[in-house]
Amino acid sequence: MKFYNRTKELKYLHDIEIDTMISSRMTVIVGRRRIGKTKLIKEAYEKKVYLFVSKKNEALLCEEFIDIIQNELEIKILGTFSKFKDLFEYLMEVSKTTSFTLVIDEFQEFLQINHSIYADMQNIWDSHKDTSKINLILSGSIYSLMKKIFEDKKEPLFGRANHKMHLKPFSIFTLQEILQEHHPNYTNDDLLSFYIFTGGVAKYVELFVDHRAFTFERQLDVIFDENSLFLDEGKNLLIEEFGKEYTTYFSILALISSSKTSRSEIESILEKNVGGYLDRLENEYTIIKKVKPIFAKEGSRTVKYEIIDNFFHFWFRFIYKNRSAIEIENYSYIKSIVKRDFNTYSGRFLEKFFIEKLKLSGKYSNIGTYWERGNQNEIDIVAINEDEKKILVAEVKRNPEKINLALLKKKSQKILQKHKKYTVECKAYALEDMRKK
Repeated sequence: MKFYNRTKELKYLHDIEIDTMISSRMTVIVGRRRIGKTKLIKEAYEKKVYLFVSKKNEALLCEEFIDIIQNELEIKILGTFSKFKDLFEYLMEVSKTTSFTLVIDEFQEFLQINHSIYADMQNIWDSHKDTSKINLILSGSIYSLMKKIFEDKKEPLFGRANHKMHLKPFSIFTLQEILQEHHPNYTNDDLLSFYIFTGGVAKYVELFVDHRAFTFERQLDVIFDENSLFLDEGKNLLIEEFGKEYTTYFSILALISSSKTSRSEIESILEKNVGGYLDRLENEYTIIKKVKPIFAKEGSRTVKYEIIDNFFHFWFRFIYKNRSAIEIENYSYIKSIVKRDFNTYSGRFLEKFFIEKLKLSGKYSNIGTYWERGNQNEIDIVAINEDEKKILVAEVKRNPEKINLALLKKKSQKILQKHKKYTVECKAYALEDMRKK
């Protein structure tokens, strides 16, 4: 698949490279696995020293790195290096006369190899950064560990990074561009399932493109195949993040994906206090987020939890929940469940799609959802333009015939009473509106 979008990110990385002509810069790039960090780095820097930190002995890793360095920088390294700190200091010295980009990918894996590497790098960096010209790119995909390494005040590399980039999924407009290029006759149903199954994650998009999976049916065939990457994906990506307590985290995520979105609902089913788990899922792992009604006061206990990543939501709702069928390779059984439930399941993501579309329009200062105590008077979208004193309230349904604007206006009464000086627009969004401007 060709390289799509990321124009802003590429410019940012190019600008940093120019700055290193004066003195060294350290840039941290984080993002969930499969998001396209490595591809972005390779697109940004044609000539670079790219070192991937795999789980092996430090001396063996250094031996591997030396071959790469000699080849990329066209130099001969005399002697041997068995410690990464010595190799890193050597590279800092080389960059005093030759400016170059050094990429260290899966940087958090040094924790397992030799955790003292971070303190050693800090000392070397502080000693040489002003007189050297190295463009140091440190990339990692286990968010909680990367956050600890660079944002924990107790850690040696705290405050050392000059730049930080959190790589996000492709936008809905990029997904539309990809579908338009590869399958011009795509339907809105195809676009919605493409959005749900990939979540804009570059690797999943690439897999669908490679398999020409642009329709809902074809996408299901790719997901539920005996050789599919998707089947173990949630487990493969998250067990390392969660560690030995992963079963509790997985149970919580499975419940959230099945619409048990309040703490009280989750605790009543699991029969245990989950406050700490929810806090870590939100603040350390950034897999879920709190959703409060728009206009809710600070400290309001009216809270729901939402899985941020579309694919993880789908994985816990349909794959993890039906893992027994996965074990016996009864993929047709699970596909039939997805087809049966998809119209209902996809409704929440249709709302999410339109919320993202409104955010990308740049017309609003605040966008959210609204509900009152006891989940009364739920409104799918409320968008506010504080400057122009305008409010948009919208209902989202796959079928436009099921939208009742009179009822929507009635449910909006409390909002209208508190914003009497605002112009209010009631709007309906349906599946057929996904590609409308």
